[in-house]
Amino acid sequence: MRQNVPLEQQHVPQCQVLPHSLTTQEDGRVFSAPHPPVAGRFYPIRTMALVRISFGRLLASPLGSAGRTCKVQSLFSPQCASISSIHVPDRVKRPPPFPYKEKQYNLLRSLFDTTTDRFNENTKVIVVDGPIAAGKSDCAQKLAKELDMLYFPEANMDMLYINDYGYDMRQLDPELPESCRSYDVKDLNLRPNLSDVPVFQIQMYILRYSQYIDALGHVLSTGQGVVLDRCVYSDFVFLEALARQGFASKGACSVYYDIKQNTITELMRPHLVVYLDVPAAVVAERIKQRNIPYEVNSKLMNEKYLANIEELYKQRYLKEISTHAELLVYDWSNYGDIETVVEDIERVDFDCFGKYDPKMKDWRIFTTWEWNEARMKYTTDKHFLMNLLNVPRLDVPELLIDGHDAGKRFEVWNNVSSRNEVC
Repeated sequence: MRQNVPLEQQHVPQCQVLPHSLTTQEDGRVFSAPHPPVAGRFYPIRTMALVRISFGRLLASPLGSAGRTCKVQSLFSPQCASISSIHVPDRVKRPPPFPYKEKQYNLLRSLFDTTTDRFNENTKVIVVDGPIAAGKSDCAQKLAKELDMLYFPEANMDMLYINDYGYDMRQLDPELPESCRSYDVKDLNLRPNLSDVPVFQIQMYILRYSQYIDALGHVLSTGQGVVLDRCVYSDFVFLEALARQGFASKGACSVYYDIKQNTITELMRPHLVVYLDVPAAVVAERIKQRNIPYEVNSKLMNEKYLANIEELYKQRYLKEISTHAELLVYDWSNYGDIETVVEDIERVDFDCFGKYDPKMKDWRIFTTWEWNEARMKYTTDKHFLMNLLNVPRLDVPELLIDGHDAGKRFEVWNNVSSRNEVC
């Protein structure tokens, strides 16, 4: 029989900081926080009997959840190797998009609903990447419109802090211990520190990872291509730039890369990356021109930081991603013509690679059932992919949080969620 010990006499261990909502098991019951926690962390149970992690709204139905034509074996007809603009009609009648937000794609449905039946030449994943203030959002939106694809805006902390009812959980900060309060991009720029910055960047990786899963789910469920403003594959650029500025320790970086190593291989890399090249000096000038207060007054975005981002993009990210994806690089110092970019994209042959070529390897799938499995993986079974983010590391102090503080935040967040549900 367990004795009742006053809370103040209990030894409450610390737990690892990672950005998820809490699922706890207590007295044989399971409780799940309906929304992800602030700044995301592994949360303890006060009895510390068992800790289970879930991912709150990130595990909800896909947000808006590519096929590829294979030179070795044709899975669908007609087989088109190049992307076409919206002005070129699709002459093949295809099934309507599967409503994956409302319905689960399970084993039974897969027997009657073949994933590749919806594929066409535009069933692709395109990423528009580049430094801060490069003009990525505008370019990505225009490309999506021209190519009749779905646009995914850049992942941000609103995806974590604004719940399903439109309530901004950052308003709860005054009720929370200091170690549990929110930390978003505004805080990153105005008060960067060794404790909060690594947690922020790990959370950004998780948000981008979740969004990319949704993008893959959309492609495979509807046959419509997607255009993303940045993606999970370039996230490390910012961690490395922050580390060079002294805001991320070696231990925190090792946790980040452990999480990345455990998750990134589950994804299918993009078909095409469009990189908008803007020198650091021009980026600094654009930051002044767009006059966002927290960027103009930033203690982080100095000349060295912007130069590091540019170097990491060119020396590491572009080299790594180009081993799989096609790469188009444009000098965007004075911006550019979207029509020219579209024409260049239309000329890219995505079907000129052999069976063992590393290019387009992730999309070289040869059986209908494997395509169906991939579709289930990125929609119905997304929670399994999110669980891979659970990499227990307790050896990095800045990624730990006091158990009492974590319990307080869990209580505050649950109370707000309950009030919203009643309303």
